[in-house]
Amino acid sequence: MPPVKRPSYAAPKRRRRGFEPASKLVAGHMRGPLEKRGFAETKLITHWEEIVGAEIADVATPVKVRHARGSGFGGTLILLTTGGHAPLLEMQKDIIKTKVNACYGYNAVSRVQITQTAPTGFAEGQVQFRAKPKAKPAPTPEILEAAKAAATPIQDQELKDALERLARNVLTKNTH
Repeated sequence: MPPVKRPSYAAPKRRRRGFEPASKLVAGHMRGPLEKRGFAETKLITHWEEIVGAEIADVATPVKVRHARGSGFGGTLILLTTGGHAPLLEMQKDIIKTKVNACYGYNAVSRVQITQTAPTGFAEGQVQFRAKPKAKPAPTPEILEAAKAAATPIQDQELKDALERLARNVLTKNTH
């Protein structure tokens, strides 16, 4: 009886580079879905806040880069934002385009298109914006006294309280 030939199992290749950033490990898996949306580089999605700045990143999310046939060089970057922020982003289109192209190293984007949506996004809240609530400054004792003095002549208590709150808010806003 001839000897049974057993398959030889090779030891898995070991990497000798040490630790790698998580973005490098995930980049291969993200490449397919992102390329379907026109993103040749994952850097635009993974480092969006560093590219455009925290102020823009808080109110806008890159959704897609669309390349039209025969349009030549550069595509259209489509950004998703809420309705209230759209006019402000509209004025910053050139800044966004410049920062994105600086990230790519060439004129990858020739246009920026702003798309408005509800604050929770479309498709049952899959897009979330990082809206940061602004802390209201506390009114000083002088402001409280001035607001109370402004509402003193009013007889109706509900109207007096409402006017006092209004005066307090106006005076607080004007001093800070």
